[in-house]
Amino acid sequence: MTWHVRLTGGSPLWSGLGRTRSEIRPHPREPLHHRPSRFSHSLAAAAAPANLLLRGAAMLRLRCCLLTQLLSPPSASPASQLRRLISAAAPAIFPNPSFDVEGYLVSTCGLTRAQALKASAKLSHLKSPSKPDAVLAFLAGLGLSGADVAALVAKDPLFLCARVEKTLAPVVAGLTGLGLSRSDIARLVSLSRDKFRCRSIVSYLQYHLHLFVSFENLLPALRRGLCLVSADLETVVKPNVAFLKECGLGDCDIAKLCIGQPWLLASSLECVRSVAARAEGIGVPCGSAMFRHALWAVARLSQEKIAAKVEHLKKMLRWSDAEVRIALSKSPGMLSFSSDRLQGISEFLISKAGLEPAYIAHRPAMLNYSLEGRIKPRHYVVKYLKENGFLDHDRDYYNTLCISEKVFMERFICPHKEAAPHLAEDYADACRGEVPFSFRFT
Repeated sequence: MTWHVRLTGGSPLWSGLGRTRSEIRPHPREPLHHRPSRFSHSLAAAAAPANLLLRGAAMLRLRCCLLTQLLSPPSASPASQLRRLISAAAPAIFPNPSFDVEGYLVSTCGLTRAQALKASAKLSHLKSPSKPDAVLAFLAGLGLSGADVAALVAKDPLFLCARVEKTLAPVVAGLTGLGLSRSDIARLVSLSRDKFRCRSIVSYLQYHLHLFVSFENLLPALRRGLCLVSADLETVVKPNVAFLKECGLGDCDIAKLCIGQPWLLASSLECVRSVAARAEGIGVPCGSAMFRHALWAVARLSQEKIAAKVEHLKKMLRWSDAEVRIALSKSPGMLSFSSDRLQGISEFLISKAGLEPAYIAHRPAMLNYSLEGRIKPRHYVVKYLKENGFLDHDRDYYNTLCISEKVFMERFICPHKEAAPHLAEDYADACRGEVPFSFRFT
């Protein structure tokens, strides 16, 4: 028997669901006893809207169930997590013209009302939660906490619009191939934000992981700025690295320099050359072991500021031009010392300890030590030992400062336990800033 199907407009109930009703009529030539009864046809028509409503409710329950499960601590392998998260994005949700973006950001993403109001301006085009739900499920599968997700969405609302299957999943797969763990990737998502939505981040990480050796070494540089995953590798980063290698720096030196100054690799080659010229200008030759430290010291200082700091060093420590140049060649980090720090140390070493400015210039590392935590306490111990005949007066002052705490105790405290039983206690008091008036002796 041949049946013909004709689609016609339906009742208001059907129209409200956005569907049409199938009116089934047999071919006129067919016998009447083969035609479907009017009663059975009415039952089918009445059941169809209810079935649609049930299916819609089931879809909503499925979406909520998926989110609940995915936001709980994952137990499956990263690969299965990835497949599960991609599949979570697959079910289609019909657009909802009344989708409350601001409310969704508050109730589902954990933003404050103020944050949601600001972020919703960039998400006004969203008509349903299907894509944000898929992104949230994906992030939860990576191990991001609710607080991490809220911070990410507040800073980069458009992350909720990222395509899971075409963008986020390939990025995660690429980073996993580079050896990053799921927790590493989660930290990278929180740091890189919108940069993570670009598949090029994989090639950036591949290059920098070779330079920095490990993700743990690279992480501090990324925390200081995202320039390392945004500056063009071929035209900016690689030429800068090549120039720094010409200056005598190895990969390890460049990595250590850029942990504190990552912007150097993202700057123009002309800018990096200028920094190198300023480093040589303070007396540190290119290719020397201290050149990396000199680059770090002058990186953010103009030539005028460097000149002013050099004059300040000469005044505080009573150095000549030659002496300040010697000191900076050995310890360029002095340029970063505050005026108060320099004044306190210089006054104590020259006035109290009786050291000559030239002696300090040839041993500038002693200026790196804490005045209250090391210089003063050790000075008091050595002075006590000399005055009481336990130590030769020609003992080198710098050697008492540069040795470790353990070695200092073994050489200057422990040998005199019987003759000076309170020496260790007095030294401990001095290290806490409680300078003793005298050292007791029995």
